[in-house]
Amino acid sequence: MTTLLVLGGSGRTGVHVLSQAVERGHRVRALVRNPDAVVAPDGVELVAGTPARIDDIRRAAEGVDAVVSALNNSRASDNPWATPVSPPAFMTDATRDTLTVMTENGIRRIAVASTQGAGDSWPALNPLMKGLIKTSGIRHGYTDHHGVDAVVRASDVEWVMARSVALSDAPSRGTARAALVGTEKPGFSISRADVARFLLDSLEDDTWLRQAPLIWNDR
Repeated sequence: MTTLLVLGGSGRTGVHVLSQAVERGHRVRALVRNPDAVVAPDGVELVAGTPARIDDIRRAAEGVDAVVSALNNSRASDNPWATPVSPPAFMTDATRDTLTVMTENGIRRIAVASTQGAGDSWPALNPLMKGLIKTSGIRHGYTDHHGVDAVVRASDVEWVMARSVALSDAPSRGTARAALVGTEKPGFSISRADVARFLLDSLEDDTWLRQAPLIWNDR
């Protein structure tokens, strides 16, 4: 049994991380802004706070063995042109502070939810998608994902960044395909449940240690 800290546990991917982690027998702690507003599985400890404050991360990380970050930026709606709600570097700053706390506490492993096109996968992204990103509110999230990529790679911890293709709320397929950018042609989408499974698998398996594979569901 491992004690996990989950960041972003109230989000659409994070809720799957919480439920699957409990099913695997882990002790699970989630740092959330409003515990009363989160419907979490039995066994999940909800800690009130925000990853935007390092002292809140410190409180939540006491006694933790590993971290899963399913953080994402918020917009006013799912419309790609919607106004950003999160601070511009919310994920980058939260991830940097999380890595600092991990070092302070001797926590070695983190699995991070990322996205196709982040970091060095940007050049391989479809030109049409690049155009959409550059001209819409999505660009703010991508700038932040690039920042996360940089701070994670610069750290000394054991990390895996899972770069999802388009996310869906479809039921789990039971597994995810994974490959480094440029080695395989990825599928178009992946269910959030399978992203959660890949993140949790990454805490137990060294296959993708210190790598950032694309992940997708087969067509």
